[in-house]
Order: sequence, then structure tokens, then C-alpha cells
Amino acid sequence: MSKHRAGVLVSHRAVTGAGSRIEFTGSHGEPLAARLDMPAGTPRAYVLFAHCFTCSKESSAAARVARALTAHQLAVLRFDFTGLGDSGGDFGNTNFTSNIDDLIHAASYLRENFAAPALLVGHSLGGAAALAAAGRLPEVRAVATIGAPADPAHVTHLFHDARAEIERLGEAEVELAGRSFRIRRQFLDDIASHPQAERITHLRRPLLVLHSPNDEIVGIDNARLIFDSARHSKSFIAIDGADHLLSRRQDAEYVANLLAVWAERYVGDAASPRRGTPARRARGSGEGVVS
Repeated sequence: MSKHRAGVLVSHRAVTGAGSRIEFTGSHGEPLAARLDMPAGTPRAYVLFAHCFTCSKESSAAARVARALTAHQLAVLRFDFTGLGDSGGDFGNTNFTSNIDDLIHAASYLRENFAAPALLVGHSLGGAAALAAAGRLPEVRAVATIGAPADPAHVTHLFHDARAEIERLGEAEVELAGRSFRIRRQFLDDIASHPQAERITHLRRPLLVLHSPNDEIVGIDNARLIFDSARHSKSFIAIDGADHLLSRRQDAEYVANLLAVWAERYVGDAASPRRGTPARRARGSGEGVVS
């Protein structure tokens, strides 16, 4: 089996965080690793953050946005999708459907242990998953996307050179950002089957679309398509000068501040957690620290 190097590579430079370590069961029955970043006082609401394709909860965008949101009294759960980061499972057996289901499992964990997420935030393909999952999460009051593709199948351009081999042999090893991932035909079949435009049209949640005109991975036209498909209330804000991964600290913090101000109208006052405190429910403790 040959190995293909993607024409566009995405840097996965991580930022170390120190939020409370969480573990819950994902869509494939495997343990998923997560961090819960808590504000100093009682959270006004809980936010569920979905990371980008082949990234992790420790990516620059996930860690920095989560940390910045805690300054606005928002608690943020960020987790590794099945087969990525510190989570169990085989990435080669996952697909867009399993990503959506992992998000549902993460929301269930929050609901059962703290409070249901009021806000869904997704970065890149995680944004597409957030848009798809929102209809199955009645407590979610608003959704925000960061550099998200309008069609989840957009990610296949990252391994375009391998597509013929995947379709012929059923799988291929693809190199993304210097790491090797097994992509199977079932991934291509699954990601092409999702009615994303219809989901966005029937989102029935306030939507914030954040996208950089300079995005080199997911072009700005994707933001226009998402925005045009959605019904009001909807907002679009350009993140001028930012790259796809929000690699610069100031870009991630700018995005987090925009999110917090926009969400103010929708998340309400302090969340009402279920029995048990974050310190008792989570493994480890400590406020998130970003270097």
C-alpha cells in the first residue's frame, strides 16, 4: 500500500492546557479523552467545542479559545474524536457520522454530570459536525462555526491524490501534517451522504459564522454558502488576517471574545449543574493554562 502526502498540509502545533481531565465513552464504545476548562466562579453556561479534522483537543485553536471563554464565565468541554489524540479507537474506522455521534455522547456526558451544553462551537470539520449535531440536542441554544466547510466532503481535497487508490483497494495511508492516517472507502462514502445544506436550513438556532478571508485550507466561499443556507438569526464575522488554525494567540482570543459577546444574548445566567461538582466529577483539577 503506498503512502500519499496531502497537497495541503495542516499544522497541528499543540498548546498545553491544564483543564480537568475527563473520560467518557464515544460512539464506537471506546474511551474518549477530554478536558473541561472551568471559569473561576459558577459557569453561566457550558460550551461544547469540536476540533478540526485530524486535530485534537490540544490544538492551538481549541486550547486558546477554551481558555479565553472561561474568562467570560463559560465552561468549555473539548475532547478528542475517536481514534485521535488521547482517545481510544481506530481512526480508520471512523467517519463524519461517528464524529457527529461522538459530539452527541459528549453532550450527554455534560448533561448527566454538569449541565447540557447551551452553545456548540466547531472548528473546521468540527464546525460541520456541530451544525449536523445541533438538531439532535434540544438544549443547545446557539451554534458557532470557525473556518467550517459548507460541505463536509470538502476535506477530501486534502488527500485527493490518494482517492483513486482508496476507491480501488478500499483504503490508503495518507500523510497529513507529517502524520500517517488510514483513510478507507467507507469514509468517502459516508462523508458524501450527508444532507448538510438541508441541516443548516433547518438548524432553527442562532448561528454565528466566523471565517478568515485568508483561510488557505477552507476558502471563504464556504462561509457564504453556510450563511446563505441558514435562516435568521444568523451573523457572519470575518477574522481578518487569521490562518485556518488560528495559530496566532491574538486571533484565537479575538474569536473567543467575539463568541462570548455574541453568545451573551443566548446563554443566559449561571447554569444549573446536576449533583456533583466539577472537581468531584472530573479526574484532576485546575484552571486551563495556555502557553
